[in-house]
Amino acid sequence: MNPSIKFDKPEAIIFDMDGTLFETETLLRSVHERLFATLREEGLYGETPPIEHVLACLGMLLDDIWRNLMPDSSEAARERANELFLQYEVEDLIAGKGSLYPNTAETLRQLKAQGIKLFVASNGLESYVKEVAKYRGIADLFEGLYSAGEFQTSSKVDLVRRLLEDHGIRSAWMVGDRSSDVEAGKRNELIVIGCAYAGYGRDSELDGSDALISGMAELPQLIRG
Repeated sequence: MNPSIKFDKPEAIIFDMDGTLFETETLLRSVHERLFATLREEGLYGETPPIEHVLACLGMLLDDIWRNLMPDSSEAARERANELFLQYEVEDLIAGKGSLYPNTAETLRQLKAQGIKLFVASNGLESYVKEVAKYRGIADLFEGLYSAGEFQTSSKVDLVRRLLEDHGIRSAWMVGDRSSDVEAGKRNELIVIGCAYAGYGRDSELDGSDALISGMAELPQLIRG
């Protein structure tokens, strides 16, 4: 992070979930193996894609993830993958698997104590986004948890626009790790903070960000004064 970069305190901060707040790989590896094993057992899909391919798709809409991972799959296979993905992730969350990035909960509490409204905008399923927040003890820190799964938006640009309109937000930061987060922030005229610590996408995905952070604890340091 460049210590000379500062911005006025925003009315709200909107966070992506996977690769920003939640270290998805800590949950996804076991879910990934179980999901594709079940698809094979049910005769819906034969191969298990490398976990690296799955991680590279994080940030996409879920249907786009399956089309990338299983390009020759049937609609029935993709629908079943959705069901299994949610079922296995929630089971593992309840079992205590999956971690927030270091200092995430503390940073969120610090920002909320400063009077900043906090939101999540994710391309994930509604239940997944809400269950991660619930089982990792941060749900009560947010004014709203927005997901493409709940609002059936075709892009994160549209999801963030809806969030801003619903809450009458006039100044906000978009915080995320993928190009979809940068696009959503820029096209909604927000300050964009790129999270350079997840490593799920290419470095170039954060091009256009107004600032980069290497850890969540750096985020409050970007507020002027």
